[in-house]
Amino acid sequence: MEATLATPPATPDAGEPDYDADDHRVTPLELFFDLVFVFAFTQVTALMADNATWEGLGQGMLVLGAVWFAWAAYSWLTNEVDAEATASRLTVFTVMAAMLVAAMAIPQAFGADALAFGIAYLIVRTSHIALFAQASRHVGAREAILRLAPTAIGGASLLVIAAAFDGAVQAGLWCLALAIDYGGPYLFGVEGYTVSPGHFAERFGLIVIIALGESIVAVGAGAAGLPLDTATIAAAVAGVAIAAGLWWTYFDVVAWLTQRRLRDAQGTARNRMARDVYSYLHLPMIAGIVLLALGIKKTLGHTGEALDTVPAVALCGGVALYLLAHVAIRLRNIHSIAGWRVLAAAVCLALIPVATEIDALASVISVAAVVGALVAWDTHRYGESRQRLRAEAEAAA
Repeated sequence: MEATLATPPATPDAGEPDYDADDHRVTPLELFFDLVFVFAFTQVTALMADNATWEGLGQGMLVLGAVWFAWAAYSWLTNEVDAEATASRLTVFTVMAAMLVAAMAIPQAFGADALAFGIAYLIVRTSHIALFAQASRHVGAREAILRLAPTAIGGASLLVIAAAFDGAVQAGLWCLALAIDYGGPYLFGVEGYTVSPGHFAERFGLIVIIALGESIVAVGAGAAGLPLDTATIAAAVAGVAIAAGLWWTYFDVVAWLTQRRLRDAQGTARNRMARDVYSYLHLPMIAGIVLLALGIKKTLGHTGEALDTVPAVALCGGVALYLLAHVAIRLRNIHSIAGWRVLAAAVCLALIPVATEIDALASVISVAAVVGALVAWDTHRYGESRQRLRAEAEAAA
């Protein structure tokens, strides 16, 4: 494992490329590629909704962990590789097909479709390594990705093996597979890669929007077939208000400040920040949004009843997890605590036992009120800062 990361140096490491010279925007192909992950996120929510137990919650989070790391791996690839080249396009399309199969298998990823998920996912991860090694523009990046190959392919291979088991053994193999895959970038480091700050920040910002969009889709799906009465409308509006508030709390300041910190860092220090803040600490944000989608979906079906424990944890705990990810990002970037986000997360966690006793409609409105209060604070506290941060980002682009 690497030691505690030091403050980023003011100048690039000797012999490393000028990273800012490689900065670029997200391409239409990348956006097209993300469509299969939109479907995958909805499938994770469906898996947990069909089995709203602690087991189902755990399975959903394990699958999300695998899906997320596959997506994050390709975000690093498109920083480095010209994905518009014909061979690269064909590989990306092949990966999309494999990822679609994996997404289709998600609801039964621990059951009848476990092998289909494992094989499709292995194709996705192996194709990433192969394309990166073949098409990278920098020798250092090719060497770096080959160092990562044993953990990336080894972890994915374990998911194929896990299909032969069930219960605790299967879950244990999944945990081991993800530990191996996620541990690779720490075990072998991230030296040699190229991180384009603007592209990287935009790429991860878009996936947050995609996940938030899935939570809005969950509102519509949860209301399907229900009478459009006052309670349903109120719950749907509150659900959209929560999603809008989560968007606000990230894109108003956090996203811009994180992008600036990434741009200010240089060389390997920048790569480490990209790994820690984006590849790892954005995962709890996405997990929080997916949990929120589950909570909202269950709320809309039972607005006049108290939520069961797992949906209550999903609704309130999902928002708390999202906000605590912001806390962790700030702690990693500037070594300080975002106190108001800690407070808002604590209030959401305190609402979990309350949500099992009061009507679901009241619960979702309460969570919306907490998020709304945090938005109001952010607007008051960072009104001037956000304009400056945006101007800096636009000037640097």
